[in-house]
Amino acid sequence: MRKSLLVLALGVLGIGCFHGLVGCKKAAPPKESQESIGPAGPAKGIPTMNIRKDGFGKLPDGTAVDIFTLTNRNGLKARIMTYGATLVSLETPDRNGALADCVLGYESLDGYLKASPYFGATVGRVGNRIAKGHFTLDGKTYTLALNNDANHLHGGLKGFDKVVWSAESFSEADAVGVKFGYLSKDGEEGYPGNLNITVVYLLTNDNELRISYEATTDKATPVNLTNHSYFNFTAGVRDILGHELMLTADRYTPVDKGLIPTGKLDPVKGTAMDFTTPFTIGARIAKVEGGYDHNYVLNSGGGTLALAARVYEPESGRIMEILTDQPGIQFYTGNFLDGTITGTGGHVYKKNWGFCLETQHFPDSPNHANFPSSILRPGQVYRTVTVLKFSVK
Repeated sequence: MRKSLLVLALGVLGIGCFHGLVGCKKAAPPKESQESIGPAGPAKGIPTMNIRKDGFGKLPDGTAVDIFTLTNRNGLKARIMTYGATLVSLETPDRNGALADCVLGYESLDGYLKASPYFGATVGRVGNRIAKGHFTLDGKTYTLALNNDANHLHGGLKGFDKVVWSAESFSEADAVGVKFGYLSKDGEEGYPGNLNITVVYLLTNDNELRISYEATTDKATPVNLTNHSYFNFTAGVRDILGHELMLTADRYTPVDKGLIPTGKLDPVKGTAMDFTTPFTIGARIAKVEGGYDHNYVLNSGGGTLALAARVYEPESGRIMEILTDQPGIQFYTGNFLDGTITGTGGHVYKKNWGFCLETQHFPDSPNHANFPSSILRPGQVYRTVTVLKFSVK
């Protein structure tokens, strides 16, 4: 019989409370056992929500990695591990109700340790690129680790995707979740300040996966946290070029050959960058040198939760909507996947086998005064939320 798990204490649900996403009810701490744990179930015959915690292997230094499986009452299932606070798998139904994993990844920890282009990871301290690994803040120039040719990418050589986070599971009336925590110390990868971060994954019975972020610092520092999942709503059977995409963005940030923004905000109208009305990803990709790997300037401007993207895969009927309060979203079409990675289910990940939609501040923001600021200062709290909502037609 599944043991009851009371809803999480107010402190654990801090992020959700700030966004009005989850209720703030007093509760006992979650149990740390390798067993299925879930809230009191509804009437007999109706599926129940569930949380399961299991071991997922160890790092070479012996550090244990755990994985949490969240299941809602519709059967939708998300698995998130403590290494990189990484979304390992996401099972969503097609129009016939058949569940399948729709993100790229591995079935074991070993794959992530050997070769992972940020599959499903939480990336930071600054997601995306910083030109030449330099930025100046309050008159001081900082030098960051270089890990993308001459540039800094996704937090550096050992970003948040390559550390083990603390984790606590929780449940409430209509959702189950996991809260991850990490302290990024002053000087890590060249960044100033001790940055205390929490990331909450919340799976609701409305088939939403809500990812909330919160951070505080003791020194001014740039912060840009995001999730780097690669989606494929054919469940990895073929490439993503037949998916239909809509983006609520009239402008984008053009880039140089190193994928660093030029500083301009160009209109998408009349170009292959225009997804203001739905187009298949593959319809005009040949007109984009190297494929899509660009930041889109969301019409909402950030600050309030708003629709950023909608994706539809015609054969399965799967739909994903993305809502965010961030000012930008990076659209990437797996251009660097080359068939050398065999992932979940034995699928070989070739070029364009997955797409990313990373909600974010604009790339290289610390070096562009005209971009929305990504600087967090002592006394401020960084808070942002992204919602992935799944349905079918």
